Amino acid sequence: MASTDVTVLIRTELPRLAGSLRKVAELILADPTAVAHTSAAELGRRTGTSQATVTRFCRAIGLDSYQHLLIELAKERGRGETSDWSNAEIGPDISPDDSLERVVNVVGHADLRAVQQTIERIDLDALERAAQAIARARRIDVYGVGGSGAVALETEVRLFRIGCAVRGWNEVHAAATSAALLTPSDVAIGISHSGSTRETLEPFELAKERGATTVAITADPRSPLARAADIRLISSSAETSFRTGSIGARHSVLVLIDCLYVRVAQLSYTRASASLALTDHISPQHSAKSRRNR
Repeated sequence: MASTDVTVLIRTELPRLAGSLRKVAELILADPTAVAHTSAAELGRRTGTSQATVTRFCRAIGLDSYQHLLIELAKERGRGETSDWSNAEIGPDISPDDSLERVVNVVGHADLRAVQQTIERIDLDALERAAQAIARARRIDVYGVGGSGAVALETEVRLFRIGCAVRGWNEVHAAATSAALLTPSDVAIGISHSGSTRETLEPFELAKERGATTVAITADPRSPLARAADIRLISSSAETSFRTGSIGARHSVLVLIDCLYVRVAQLSYTRASASLALTDHISPQHSAKSRRNR
């Protein structure tokens, strides 16, 4: 298992769990430190289920056994105690009476943790294959709606700047129309935190049918988007009070986009350098001059 916190894995799997398995997941998330010192039989009793249910839960989230779960909880605890960016006991909950200092600490630590976990779990082979495909693509489509739509447009801006023929789409009819016109020489990138957003999945699957190389960027490696993709890049979320997974994951997704963008620039160095040289003057020309310079 990659060095991703097991509680992040459980939160990712939570929407797919029901009944007794969900009860086990919710209790672990409520107090992972206490569970780390609890037997499978005791955890089953505390959740009103059974030891067999606890074992089934472990397998449902991709772990071999309950002992494997305990080991991962211990590792997570150890990472929290030794990491420079997470050396304080700061939970994700923010109450109406919390100080602004605590709000800043909770949000900052959550975002730093999500970025760190994303970096630790990056599949370098998948990242390289995605960058290679994008660098040589005739055309690149990027699909995303809502918060992921903003990331899709950011991806367009970055790749366009280094000479890629790229377009970000956040409206499903336009995205599907573009996907229908793709070829095996093209790349389609689907961005969705849950990996289940129909408006993103529909053009993404159509692009795959057309033979385009498909790249999924999602927090859920078992999602429909991930399953439909030729290449998967997995992000981590940073949930706190008032911030859903998709909002909390934005920074970690942008880290993936940044890594992809820089690698594509490396692989297409001549084109990227020429494109940047031709556009570097634009932003300075549109900077407002101070009164002293008038």
